[in-house]
Amino acid sequence: MSIYDKIFPPKKYTLDNGKSVEQKSSRAPIYVILVLIMSYVSIRVTGFDPATLAKRGNQFFVILNRMFPPEYGYFKNIVNPILDTVKMSLLGSALGSILCLPFAMLASTNICKNRFVVATMRLIFSIIRTLPTLVSALIATFIFGLGTIAGTTAIAIFSFSYIGKIMYEEIETVDMGAFEAMEAMGFNRTEAFIHAIVPQVMPAFLSNSLYNFEGNVRYAAVLGYVGAGGIGLILNEQLGWREYPNVGMILLVLFVTVFIIESVSRYARKKLV
Repeated sequence: MSIYDKIFPPKKYTLDNGKSVEQKSSRAPIYVILVLIMSYVSIRVTGFDPATLAKRGNQFFVILNRMFPPEYGYFKNIVNPILDTVKMSLLGSALGSILCLPFAMLASTNICKNRFVVATMRLIFSIIRTLPTLVSALIATFIFGLGTIAGTTAIAIFSFSYIGKIMYEEIETVDMGAFEAMEAMGFNRTEAFIHAIVPQVMPAFLSNSLYNFEGNVRYAAVLGYVGAGGIGLILNEQLGWREYPNVGMILLVLFVTVFIIESVSRYARKKLV
């Protein structure tokens, strides 16, 4: 018997037929204690002070109040940046999602039998996925200069790793009957993959790509902080100048844009299920 069972002994019940059964004690007290310990350690390490939060937290709403009502006349300055944000999100999402497919095929154990290749492809996806999008955008600005091409590149890199991981996991769950039949007929593995596997994973691929796109529109809003173009440029500029009514207008336009894109994307994903 474990120490836990000695402290919290299992409950015994007698059934109608005379047999006795035991119900082990819940592990919930252990989990609660562990969470409390980790929370305490986190507070000590991060220096989090609830008193400061209670005292200064209202300043967050003070700044929000300065943003509303927004400066509606500033709308004309937002149109082109928000369009740039949507365009680089769409292009970056599409490029990354399409380019990841061959690598996802090589990362799938049921398609690629070479363990070294599979491990290498998965390592590549993991490394790229851990690279923050802001860092990718910063590197891209050094290579391509300031502008939307840097933001598009950063979004494409993120989409490549994100969709790639989802797709190789999806590929490993498909029915391999058609794939094996096409190989038996003389098709090579690439041809069999295109004709037998791609049709099975296409709905999931499109659905995940749409979800990735709508998320990238939100992420693209902050890429302007490193000069990667889009609405983030003027957002950073107006925040720096303390032009909070203009910031409120930017956030309002961004909210409406994201809401429209998410609504259309949600409708499209339902049709793909």
